[in-house]
This record gives sequence, C-alpha cells and structure tokens, in this order.
Amino acid sequence: MYLYINILMMKTVTIDILNEKALNLLKDLEALNVIRLHNSDKNTNHTLSPFKKLKGAMSKQTRDVVDQQLNDLRNE
Repeated sequence: MYLYINILMMKTVTIDILNEKALNLLKDLEALNVIRLHNSDKNTNHTLSPFKKLKGAMSKQTRDVVDQQLNDLRNE
C-alpha cells in the first residue's frame, strides 16, 4: 500500500472553452473537488487595456529626474 501526500497546490489558469462538453467535464471535476471554477470577471487584468493596467504604477517624477535616471542607467 502506497500513501501519497499532496501538499495543496493552487494555480490559476485561464482557458477558453471551445465546446460545451469541455465545460461539462470541468464541472464534473469541480464536483469531485479536483478543481474550483470561478465565473469570469470582465474587470480582470487580462481584459483591461494596457494603459489601465499600468495606470498609477509609476510615481510622478519631473522630466529632469527621469532623464537623469536614464542617463545613470546608460552609463552603468
């Protein structure tokens, strides 16, 4: 008798359902507590425009500061 111990490993993947049978299979796997399905959310990162994804990602700096940082990086 072998005893396998699985450490709970959760990964999130996004898939495109091409056939209704595939969705039924996924629902069956969910019923067996193998996977967990989530409703798609239109506000997730993969549906946002690139501008909205990056909005607020950088702090506001003057042009001179940014130019100096770029020059410093180029000289390294």
